[in-house]
Amino acid sequence: MNIDFRIVIAALVLLCSVPHARAQQPSPQGGQPPVRRSESTGVNLFTNNCTGCHGMVPVEHAPSEATIKTMTPERIFEAITTGAMKNQAAKLTDTEKLLLAEYMGGRKLDKEDVGDAKNMPNVCASHPPVRDMNAPSSNGWGDLSNTRYQPAKAAGLTAGKVSRLKLKWAFGFPGATALYSETVIDGRVFVSSDAGYVYSLDADSGCIHWSFKSSAVVRSGVTVGPLKPGSPRLAAFFGDIRGFAYALDASTGALIWRAAADIHPLARVTGNPRLYEGRLYVPLASLEEDESRSPQHICCTFRGAMTAFDSETGRQIWKSYTIPQEPKVIKRNSVGVDYMGPSGSGIWTTPIVDTKRRALYFGTGNSFSEPATTSDSIMAMSLDTGKILWWQQAVKNDVWHGGCAQTVPGRSIPGPGRAGPGRGNQPPYPADNCVDKTGPDWDYSASPNLATLPDGRTVIIASPKQAVVRALDPDKGGATIWEQDIARGIGGGAGETVFGGAVDGQTIYFGLHLGNGLVAMDLATGVEKWFKPLQTPEAMATHKGIVAAVNVIPGVLFAGGMDGMLRAVSTVDGNPIWEFNTAQEFKTVNGVTAKGGSIGAGGPTIANGMVFVGSGYVGFQNGVPGNVLLAFAPAF
Repeated sequence: MNIDFRIVIAALVLLCSVPHARAQQPSPQGGQPPVRRSESTGVNLFTNNCTGCHGMVPVEHAPSEATIKTMTPERIFEAITTGAMKNQAAKLTDTEKLLLAEYMGGRKLDKEDVGDAKNMPNVCASHPPVRDMNAPSSNGWGDLSNTRYQPAKAAGLTAGKVSRLKLKWAFGFPGATALYSETVIDGRVFVSSDAGYVYSLDADSGCIHWSFKSSAVVRSGVTVGPLKPGSPRLAAFFGDIRGFAYALDASTGALIWRAAADIHPLARVTGNPRLYEGRLYVPLASLEEDESRSPQHICCTFRGAMTAFDSETGRQIWKSYTIPQEPKVIKRNSVGVDYMGPSGSGIWTTPIVDTKRRALYFGTGNSFSEPATTSDSIMAMSLDTGKILWWQQAVKNDVWHGGCAQTVPGRSIPGPGRAGPGRGNQPPYPADNCVDKTGPDWDYSASPNLATLPDGRTVIIASPKQAVVRALDPDKGGATIWEQDIARGIGGGAGETVFGGAVDGQTIYFGLHLGNGLVAMDLATGVEKWFKPLQTPEAMATHKGIVAAVNVIPGVLFAGGMDGMLRAVSTVDGNPIWEFNTAQEFKTVNGVTAKGGSIGAGGPTIANGMVFVGSGYVGFQNGVPGNVLLAFAPAF
């Protein structure tokens, strides 16, 4: 693609001249204090300042948002700070310029490649190949059933050993403010951050084997497996926030292939890709939910999808949308922009692979425009063809996007459910882009689990954000066997159950966000066994609750909190066994200044006698940023 970057930059900053409050002046390099922002901060900056020229219908000679996003954040940042366009952008704070460049570029700035392994002082002395898939491990989101249960042999820990856990090493991520999840295979830890790098570290020492600089932030976890069935060559698979899937050589970090899972400019991969029988299944969500707050945005055109790739080549085998109908123009709204639908129903979750029934099970997101019957659902697709087998909708008519106010049961809303006045220099949002009664955004963000009841039946355990947990029968089209409301608070999109629960042979475990506690439920009946409220450190009093997925080993439940506390409790009664405050500064094995914050996304990972957790998660819950990976092992 031939792009005149001077025109792109000139048009980008043409409208970026609205005065804002002064903020901390950050450097784009590592070692500086992290800048607090939510995942939607960059969206809001672009929406409030730039969509007049660069919306879905750009003005003449102004490139579209999709075109601008082909540039690197370094190039954008340089032009609006020291380049030809610095005068036009002078009224933006340095912080806002940085955030805008990083959002449009798809990752953190890394002008000097400070995150590259070649610049790390702790490169491993040798780099043996990754080969042993039978070694104690924790792969991606866990097993194919998403149980997030580690058997005793794989965990290598008992309750007694957990009580003696001590910090073994810490690794700092240059320029990062958020971490997502860890995969442990054959003595390696595979991890990513929002600085745009994927790393392979030695699990025992934290020394670095390799780094890979992705085109955009890797928001998903990493799945490791044979490049093709029977092959001794192992690959690391993941997806980025521009909707691309990747395969790297797991031993060297060399790129094998990169392929687009979707061409929508706002598509993103957040759930872990699943590898099975030579196919990589990649779920797709989007940020159109937030981008839609711009009056000039054509709301809405994204549909959730699952894409199956040949794991060896990256060739697309099939692609199936969660909403079978293509979005169509429904009307022209009051500001002269098309209003389209149905849309939404993205897949934020990691899919289950049911090998017996040859099916994928996953949760879907809310609708963005007209109601979609498949939104807020647990859906089943054929592994072989992508055909939708069935779906069960948890919340009907949950239509919401960033331009409209949420309607949350039990809470008052501003006005008649509209977005209200304009933001920044934007005109008021068109009321006719919002349905008469908007939804609470109670979709499935928590990945479901597959389990076996005492009577031998297979069930899917699923909980949408409002924490009404259900056991669904995959042999009866997802019919409900039981359901139980475990919520302790009422919330909208922030959610009560966010990233997911865990299940062993008898019990289901969830962390609660607004309820600030841990819950155990009987697998057979859904009846609560216990609830354990949590004590939040005073310094993190405004960041309560559990957002991250929990993890369980025999006798011990692990949970990472928004307050930065990593906790291990008894599965019998929820009483504490061990805890550690990650929201502090750490001396790191690679010499990078590092500090922990909130824990989110994949939470803790347990394998081969060690516990790993990334501390620093902001997300849509406005957590505390951080840039450290911590590794724990028993003291003796």
